[in-house]
Amino acid sequence: MLRRVPGAVFSVLLLIVLTTVPCTDGIMFRLTPNTQKCLRDEMQGNQIVAGEYEITNAPGQKIDFVVRDTKGHILAQKEDVSKGKFSFTSEVYDTFEICFISHVPPTHRGVDQEVSLDVKKGIETKSYEGIGEAAKLKPLEVDLKRLEDLSDAIVQDFALMRKREEEMRDTNESTNSRVLFFSIFSMSCLLGLATWQVLYLRRYFIAKKLI
Repeated sequence: MLRRVPGAVFSVLLLIVLTTVPCTDGIMFRLTPNTQKCLRDEMQGNQIVAGEYEITNAPGQKIDFVVRDTKGHILAQKEDVSKGKFSFTSEVYDTFEICFISHVPPTHRGVDQEVSLDVKKGIETKSYEGIGEAAKLKPLEVDLKRLEDLSDAIVQDFALMRKREEEMRDTNESTNSRVLFFSIFSMSCLLGLATWQVLYLRRYFIAKKLI
């Protein structure tokens, strides 16, 4: 099957792989003594999230590491860290936050520490080199496997975007309906109040024999 595909198509496929596969660049920031720094990101359902962090050493200072979701569930946690890795699998679509917490004794003069963090999600966590060696695949077949997984991930992303769009549309329609009913109710109240005022004034003027 592969022999029937022209070489130009292979070139295009390889170009797509190289240009569309997400590249994860680590981020680096400074952590002030006795402060907390949190980074947030989204995760899809049944998605693997893996990361690696490294912190510069500072004598007498301690940094704790914790990963939570929006419900407060702890997905990963370690105390007094300097370097390590973490991974977890999400059950549903949610937002997670990675926090680094600095602890410095009151008698110790703290210094800023640099934190390096690299997070990967989904197909980024797969080692295609290891998969190719285990299955004895050729480099081109490994690239095709990567492209196939990437296509599936893109389809899932579009499905998730479509679901969000439908939810937002339903919310907008519900909001518009409520606004319409409230507007009708407000107009009815104003018309009723205006009618009552006219009738009241008419009775008042008749009672005073002004009309």
